[in-house]
Amino acid sequence: MPSRSVLQFALALLLAGCAAQPEPTLRSASSASEPTTALALADALEQQIERGADTPELRRSAHERASGLAVKSAEDALGRAILAGRLAQLKGIAALGLVREVERYARLSAELDPNLRDGAAWRILGTLYVMAPAALVEHGDSETGLELLEQAARKWPNHPENHLRLAEAYLSLGDAAPAAPHLCFCRAHRSELRKADQRLLDELIEEAELSHCP
Repeated sequence: MPSRSVLQFALALLLAGCAAQPEPTLRSASSASEPTTALALADALEQQIERGADTPELRRSAHERASGLAVKSAEDALGRAILAGRLAQLKGIAALGLVREVERYARLSAELDPNLRDGAAWRILGTLYVMAPAALVEHGDSETGLELLEQAARKWPNHPENHLRLAEAYLSLGDAAPAAPHLCFCRAHRSELRKADQRLLDELIEEAELSHCP
């Protein structure tokens, strides 16, 4: 059982997604200037969250709009996974259907394009499998999740978010020692992380009792 609370998984899995790209502003009511793809909706919502301007209604609205769109590409599937995860945060650990939706679409995105956004789908799946209770997922466990995150860090070694997720996974599983070099990498590349990830990095460094880096 992970040493960190499994209730944290809903937040962690979405932060594992990807840095949002510039998109039109997301509003409660649709308009011609708003995003028209699932990933564009997800990016717009992520920007609102980064600014602290999102609301439960925005999350529900974005998820509802994306649910009516066809999923034809890795980008479409990734957007659906991110939006389902953000909505799951509102419902917490009881959001079984949304968690399964995250898993389903993240798996589809990884199958269609594993390289999308430096392994974004891998990060989502890896973090989900490590952090979520086994009863909430269908195709993986903590060992599977750790392997996915290790692969992502090896394949995209210059992407700090891959190292952040891997360090988080090690600490969640009660193994601080292998997390240290990944935390040090993230500390050196702190400016490349989103604000929420910077806060998570600080929490993980404190949890790992990391006093210095080489």
